[in-house]
Amino acid sequence: MNDSIITFPGANTEVAAEPESRPEDAEAQQSRRLATLEAIIFAAEEPPTIEELSTAFGLPKETLQQDLELLCEGYRTEERGVEIRPLAGGYRMLTKPVQHDAVRTFARSLRPRLRLSSAALETLAIVAYLQPVTIPEIGAIRGVSSAGGPIHTLLRHKLIATAGRKKVIGRPMRYKTTDDFLIHFGLNDLSELPTMKEMANLGTETARFRRPSALPSGRGDNEGAPNSTHDSDQCDEPGA
Repeated sequence: MNDSIITFPGANTEVAAEPESRPEDAEAQQSRRLATLEAIIFAAEEPPTIEELSTAFGLPKETLQQDLELLCEGYRTEERGVEIRPLAGGYRMLTKPVQHDAVRTFARSLRPRLRLSSAALETLAIVAYLQPVTIPEIGAIRGVSSAGGPIHTLLRHKLIATAGRKKVIGRPMRYKTTDDFLIHFGLNDLSELPTMKEMANLGTETARFRRPSALPSGRGDNEGAPNSTHDSDQCDEPGA
């Protein structure tokens, strides 16, 4: 029987190298980030800010800003019923205005919506435009002896929050609006609040209150005051 000859690769023998794994290209990395951003914005309870996203991804804010603009652009096509846009200092996925009627009709068929009394709405408007503001100041503007009822209602619904005490005799508590207020009314920040003249032109009866001297220019109209001198705010009931 012939002996079998076994050969081994020597120093001069070329051995095929395994293919090196190439790093993911920039386009693929961005696509993965966009998918992750979309999931975070959809699932987040509060609109995530650029700073929060930058920390989470470990990337510069400029990079995340470019990603968010690209993501928002992708939702602007007519085929999509939702959009991603700035809200309350962050980003949130919202239904497009053209779909509001359909969504509102569907939502009303499921459960009653929140219905605030006119006193609560007037108080909320004063807080929004003059914040931080105290209960005595609100009562003086509205011409009522007590504004505590609407304040408690707005606190319960998390539309306003405490903002420390005013440094005067008695140290009354001051109040300001919350991010829930911005989200509820679809605002990115307080600069998007309509002027009182705009609301008057729209016939928003529940937003009418006397303009105090402290109101910013263009933010008020002296349209009269409520006749009552006390707020019980007992009209805060869910309604259809």
